Amino acid sequence: MAKRRSTNTNNSNNNTPEEKVGSWQSDDFIEKLVTIKRTAKVVKGGSRFNFSAIVVVGDGKGRVGYGLGKAKEVPESIRKATEKARKNMMDIAIKDGRTIFHQMIGHYGAGGVILRPAVEGTGIIAGGSMRPIFEALGIRDILAKSTGTSNPHNLIKATFDALKSIRSPREVAMKRDLPLARFGMA
Repeated sequence: MAKRRSTNTNNSNNNTPEEKVGSWQSDDFIEKLVTIKRTAKVVKGGSRFNFSAIVVVGDGKGRVGYGLGKAKEVPESIRKATEKARKNMMDIAIKDGRTIFHQMIGHYGAGGVILRPAVEGTGIIAGGSMRPIFEALGIRDILAKSTGTSNPHNLIKATFDALKSIRSPREVAMKRDLPLARFGMA
């Protein structure tokens, strides 16, 4: 079981890894820890461990990003992942502040995802690595299915591939030079 590092700044030499599971908020951003992996390198004196963390950061209003951080300690890997996630944030069109506009399929490597809009009250029906993305994005109703691999790296990239392809009716109307009324919007 992992020990928690005290919040006191005087304990900076303490080398016990801090494990943050779940989510936390800072500066109006929702930060979700997706996974932490430990790798070992066997050397002459024993084993050396490295940690990698995947973090998803969003504002709950249509902006989201993800990052991968690697370091010799868990807190440092989480910090690096959070910094990368904040740099890689992008805007996603959300319908009524709760779901997506249309069905999308995303692929990355052996991972694939299918995203479908859902009626109000459905909730987030998504597995493992996709759920934190939707929670950080601010989507409350969605149906999602992962196809292929369950590797969190590939699932997150496949989910972002699908989310990048979502177009709002306003974007489609502007691109096609048509009135918004034709798409059922006033």
